[in-house]
Amino acid sequence: MMRKFLPALASAVLVTLVAAGCAGTADPNGPIVVGSVNALSGPATFPESSQAAKAVFDAANAAGGVHGRKIEYHAIDDKGDPAAAAAAAREIVGGDQAVALVGSSSLIECQINAKYYQQEKVLSISGIGVDPSCFTSPNIGPANVGPFHDMTLTLLYGSEVLHLQDMCALLEIAGNTLPYYRAAIDEWSKITGKKLKYVDATVPYNGSDYTPYIVKARAAGCKAVTVNPVEPDSIGQLKAAQAQGWKDVTWLLLTSVYSEQYAKAVSDAGKGVYVPAEFYPFTDPSSPRTKEWRDLMTRNNIPLTSFSQGGYLAAKYFLQVLNGMQGDITRESVTKALREMKPITDPMVGTPYVFGPGQTHHDNIAGWPVKLATGTNRWEISGTDWLRIPRR
Repeated sequence: MMRKFLPALASAVLVTLVAAGCAGTADPNGPIVVGSVNALSGPATFPESSQAAKAVFDAANAAGGVHGRKIEYHAIDDKGDPAAAAAAAREIVGGDQAVALVGSSSLIECQINAKYYQQEKVLSISGIGVDPSCFTSPNIGPANVGPFHDMTLTLLYGSEVLHLQDMCALLEIAGNTLPYYRAAIDEWSKITGKKLKYVDATVPYNGSDYTPYIVKARAAGCKAVTVNPVEPDSIGQLKAAQAQGWKDVTWLLLTSVYSEQYAKAVSDAGKGVYVPAEFYPFTDPSSPRTKEWRDLMTRNNIPLTSFSQGGYLAAKYFLQVLNGMQGDITRESVTKALREMKPITDPMVGTPYVFGPGQTHHDNIAGWPVKLATGTNRWEISGTDWLRIPRR
């Protein structure tokens, strides 16, 4: 996959030179320009994150802005394409002179742009971080837990709360993610002293038939299986298990399948699907934890999803830091403020958010368990508190 990106990165270098030549000077009394790079079209889209961030900024502007200045938010589509992701970042950072990026959500943009953000000394609070570079860069600090801690959490819930035995893993690997998923599993093993019974890291994304992988896992004696799928893949895997008559299996999945659409599509889930929701479960409409977010999203016709929760929180964190600043609001001063910020708590997450001076930003370690039981087609809260990865 890296080889696939190389031509695009070469093009990005050219874009960098063009953008650098066109860069202007930010107006210290004009709008505060903030940007984001997002997969708004292409094979896998995440539009809700930047939509939610925009709604937060629009509400702030309507209330008078930040120290009298309005937020001007630029959300650019990377189309799931490496060259477009590189160009989008350079348009925002070099062309628009954004002070920071907030609410980005993309399968690839962290991997493509992390080094550029370091070069330009600009920080990004992603709404939804996906690829490993989102969590291993000094200049990117996502608002969400991310797939790797998510995997450790779902394994912990399976072994320590549900007391499942004979747990296995079917891993879908894109790019350089395999070492990070292995590290997530190793983290669970170090905490619990347990090992997975069977691991298959050859499961494809967008597979046409998952039967061979299901047959091998069942033959290996798996009673619970963790997978890192996108929704269509998981639906295909559960249907393959159903076709094989595999009923006594529990699925330990990630937030990537936590949606109303997935619940409607899955009627037979063996002994159930368990997910550690990265934010307080949006399918609990009565909770005061999500009321402010829910009301804002509803007023702006933005879907109630984990993605919109991430974009909303990224913008809220950013605004709180900006409102606490004194003096000019520039890229340099915003970067300094984010590096020196105090942790921010919010009822929608189990871990306070802080950007800080670290070389990596992977500090959100809490998920709230939810369950999809066979035949119910709806998610249920499956815990009374946050499940956290123990600090060792």
